[in-house]
Amino acid sequence: MTQDAHKQRYEGRCLCGSVSFVIEAVFDGFFLCHCSHCRKGSGSAHASNLFSSTATLTWLSGEEMVSHYQIPNSRHARNFCKQCGSPLPRIVRAKDDEAETDGGLVVPAGCLDTPLPLLPTAHIFTGSRADWDHELETIPQFEDFPR
Repeated sequence: MTQDAHKQRYEGRCLCGSVSFVIEAVFDGFFLCHCSHCRKGSGSAHASNLFSSTATLTWLSGEEMVSHYQIPNSRHARNFCKQCGSPLPRIVRAKDDEAETDGGLVVPAGCLDTPLPLLPTAHIFTGSRADWDHELETIPQFEDFPR
């Protein structure tokens, strides 16, 4: 049985709903990245990204609303909605000797509407972790905004 036979369908969209998409994928990894680029790009302690080398991405609406940002002289890049700024999936372009080819798909886990049947694989770039990002499971938790 091929890997394609195990692909699952995931639907997602941005916060404002301008951009929607479908991904057919088997995810190779699910990483919580603590590098300074991902922290700044997400505005949080880490980015939560899924990676697939065989996924297919189909934009259902709003593809013209997808903007791309690449940090100069870096591998770090991100796609986001021009309207609301939500992170969106991006195809990684790998350069070989002749041309650019698809290097896989990076999917911000939070933009998916379909529940994920997997847990994160690992925390990465923990040497860049925010100073305040330690033992967070020990602080109080609330189901909604505390009163």
